[in-house]
Order: sequence, then C-alpha cells, then structure tokens
Amino acid sequence: MKKLTRIVAGLAFAACLSASLQAAESTPQFRCKPGETYYMNVMVTGVEYWFPVYEMFKQAAHQFGCKTVYGGTPAYDVNQQLASFEQVLAQKPAGIFLHPMNPDPFIEPINRAAEMGIPVVTFAADSPNSKRVAYITSDNDREGKAAADELGKAMGKGAEFAVLENPGQDNHDRRVSAFIAEMKTAFPDSRLVARAATNQDPSKAYNAVLSMLQANPNLKGIFMPEASSAIGAAQAGIENGGKVKVMTVDVNAKVLDMIKSGQVFGAINPNQGIQGYMGFLTLFLAAHPELIDPMNDAKQSGVNPFSFPVLDNGYAVVTKDNADDFRWDAYLKRRGTKGINE
Repeated sequence: MKKLTRIVAGLAFAACLSASLQAAESTPQFRCKPGETYYMNVMVTGVEYWFPVYEMFKQAAHQFGCKTVYGGTPAYDVNQQLASFEQVLAQKPAGIFLHPMNPDPFIEPINRAAEMGIPVVTFAADSPNSKRVAYITSDNDREGKAAADELGKAMGKGAEFAVLENPGQDNHDRRVSAFIAEMKTAFPDSRLVARAATNQDPSKAYNAVLSMLQANPNLKGIFMPEASSAIGAAQAGIENGGKVKVMTVDVNAKVLDMIKSGQVFGAINPNQGIQGYMGFLTLFLAAHPELIDPMNDAKQSGVNPFSFPVLDNGYAVVTKDNADDFRWDAYLKRRGTKGINE
C-alpha cells in the first residue's frame, strides 16, 4: 500500500510539473528571438554624449538576449541623417532608438516605419507629430531652468548675460527658451545683452564670445545648450581675463577638464545611462505587443497597446566636485566593454 501511495504521489507530482512547464512555455517571455536586432540612430556619431546612452541601451538589450547596432551620420546634416535612417529601415530591425536632428523632416520616415511594424522611440530630441511610440528625455525645460538657477546665483544681482544657441534643434531650443524665461523670473534685475547662433561649432562660439565681450565689457555669464560651443566660449573668456562664467548642458572629456580647472563654471548633464536603458525597454515592449493584454480595444482596433509619450530620465549638475564621476574613459574601463565598438 505504501509503495502504491508513493507511485500515485510521484505520478501526481509529474503531472503538476508537466502542467507548470506547459504553462510556462505558453506564456510570452521577455526574451528576444534569435537574431532580433535593435538600432540606435543619431546625428554626429562621434559626439561623446551618445556613448553612455548606447552603453546602457546595449546592456539592456543583452539582458534580453537581443542584438544592437550603433550608427547614424558623422556629419551635422539632417539630410544625411535621414538617409542613414532609411538604411536602417532597409535592414528591417525590431526597433529604432532615434535622436532626430529636427522634428518635422522625420515625421514621414517615422510614420512609414510604424506602418512597417517597426517601432521608433525618440530620445533627447523629439518628433512629437510623428507616430513614435515613446520619447525619453531629461526634460529640456527643467535643464534650462536648472542652468539659469545655478548661473544666476553665481553671477549675482544685476548681471549681464548672453546665450549661444543652435536654432532648429528642438531640444536645444527648449533649453535656451527655458533658461531665458527662468532668468527673467528668478533674476529679474539681470539682463540678456547678446545671443548668437554657433551651431555646435567651437570656432564660431569663440568668435561670437569675443564680439560679445567687446560690445559688452560687463558680461558676467554665458549659457549654451551643448558642450562643443562651451569649449570655444571658455577659451574666449580665458583670453579676456576669465571673468565670464560659462554654463553649458552636456559634458565631454575636454569640458570636464575645463570644469575641473575653473575655465567652465558648470554643466547640466542628462542621465544618459537611464536614457539608453529605458529606451531599450520601451522599444522592446513596443515591438512585442503580445506581452501586453490591456482592458481596452487594442486588439479590435489593431493599435499597438504600448505607448509612453514622455519619460523623464533626469539630470545631474556637474561641478568641480563631481566632474570625475562623468568621465567616459574611466567608466568604460570600469565596465570592461568596448563601448560603441561592440
């Protein structure tokens, strides 16, 4: 009798185990299919800002068993980036993580990708009127406001300030507008005395700041929405006594060196790693609607059940005290990876 009981118990256990395994096999898993590949597409691929974004985009993908490809165009040219986007579409990827140089030119390509069943998630800059499924950003308005608060306090009352800008790039325009608005609100006795388009060119920034200083000898501070212009602006400031405080958004190795030496006052730096990691997660969910079964009409309407209009990845204020924590080479060495080359 005891032997029979053990046999029955064993058969019952085997049946339960079999049922559990069958249930697990029928439940959609958060894993990629063999060869499933996600692309990251940016303008000016050599800009250091993208590297930590891709590092965490890549890590999240690998944790899901997926492949990734980093690319775009080496030039600051919207037509070239559009062409590189078309080349990615031709590969029929599982999804595209995109930083669009300008919003409107990408509406049609993004919409066409959606029609092909290829989800697009934008980051750092958006194409809001397109069918992108999510937008990952550090909130450019908050970045501009934070930059104004930091620089305004440092300059003191009644300060004259200037801005360098990159008209037409959505995220940069937002940073500049928010900076100027916050200066008017929080430091009403300050005065915007000059602004110039430098288009991420250090040489243009250098010459623009030299002209600004000649016309406005009491200039106390300059804000720009990206790191490249900060290098030229700081050099011009150094040659004129180093009294002008340079505040930027984004960092690279040169800007970090200049922050450490006091040549650049500080920077607002988006949380690039979170941007990349959340970018992959949103793309994966958009590419796998079978994982999501919401109580709505998604199946009847044929609309992808996943969308996330805006996700804020946060930012940090970079100063002399914490600048070394943002060095790409040290980060890459610590992680033991090859960055964008793998």
